[in-house]
Amino acid sequence: MTSVTEARRAAKSPPSRGRPRRGAGHGAWFLVLPALLPILVLSVGPLLYGVLLAFTDAQSGRTEPTQWIGGLNFTDLARDTLFWESFRIGLVWAVGVTVPQFLLALGLALLLNQNLRLRWLARALAIIPWAMPEVVVGIMWRLVYNPDAGILNETLRDLGLGDGRDWLSGLGTALPAVIVVGVWAGMPQTTVALLAGLQNTPRELHEAAALDGAGAWRRFRTVTWPALRPVALAITALNFIWNFNAFALVYVLTNGGPGGRTRLPMLFAYEEAFRYGQFGYAAAMGCVMVAVISVLLALFLAGRLKGGDEA
Repeated sequence: MTSVTEARRAAKSPPSRGRPRRGAGHGAWFLVLPALLPILVLSVGPLLYGVLLAFTDAQSGRTEPTQWIGGLNFTDLARDTLFWESFRIGLVWAVGVTVPQFLLALGLALLLNQNLRLRWLARALAIIPWAMPEVVVGIMWRLVYNPDAGILNETLRDLGLGDGRDWLSGLGTALPAVIVVGVWAGMPQTTVALLAGLQNTPRELHEAAALDGAGAWRRFRTVTWPALRPVALAITALNFIWNFNAFALVYVLTNGGPGGRTRLPMLFAYEEAFRYGQFGYAAAMGCVMVAVISVLLALFLAGRLKGGDEA
């Protein structure tokens, strides 16, 4: 496929640029500073405060001054089997939502990228779940899963597939039912990102592959996917972070039940902080979650980038 290779090289070759002027970087910093200040104030600042709080015995309602206790919170956390069980549930939830979310969104993006009639309407309908607040999504799906009058159980009864069940209260069905909602709610943003990547793929590459006699699957494997890989890598990593840190959707659906089967780490930390008042201990949980997820993402990105370089 010589013509495909030549077209890809021509599409990727950067235009020639002159040497940047001295001092241009300082001017760029002044342009970036208005965007960096909110990040520093609203993200980096609270993060550093939370790290400091994790090394104290901060509690709600206590009259004594907060004391520095070193790593005692982390020592207690290492022996907290309930927290590590919630961490395992969080990983199952994050992977169980992220993977189907990406696969379904990829198929939908490929479909919406075709020259179909009323394509604009299909694209508008595809992003409706993204426009809905998570609380509204949770309430809507609680009605769907309602054991007595929910549309899911009513459909199963009409089809003669049983009398239905209480999906959100069953020990074996609560987590899968919540994962389905997470996939449905988060798929639009993945679809939009992948669709943007598909539309930025140079048309010349597809035309060259078609001239070489490549079929649809071969064009996807040799043209579409290499061009889409950076977008897919970025959106997968972001989705994993967003899904692992999910709170509102699961809180509205199950509040962590039944029996803690859907208690994600963020819910666990929320209960420790605002139900039991253990702010220092909850902050230690947040530090552990950030550290572990950062390591997992670094390994994932390093493996994917290495695989991309070898390819």
